Amino acid sequence: MTFRLPVLFAAFVFLAVYVGVVLPAVWSRRPARRTAALKVLTQLLGVPRRWRGR
Repeated sequence: MTFRLPVLFAAFVFLAVYVGVVLPAVWSRRPARRTAALKVLTQLLGVPRRWRGR
């Protein structure tokens, strides 16, 4: 049970980011929404790079 909780939490976070950021960036018809989602996705993907630079 202790192993399942972190795995379920990580899966939930991944799914939330995927549904909330990736899908709107790809499938939205509104250019403003696509642009905003792409900016958020770029920021999220840039976080690991900033941590490595420390």
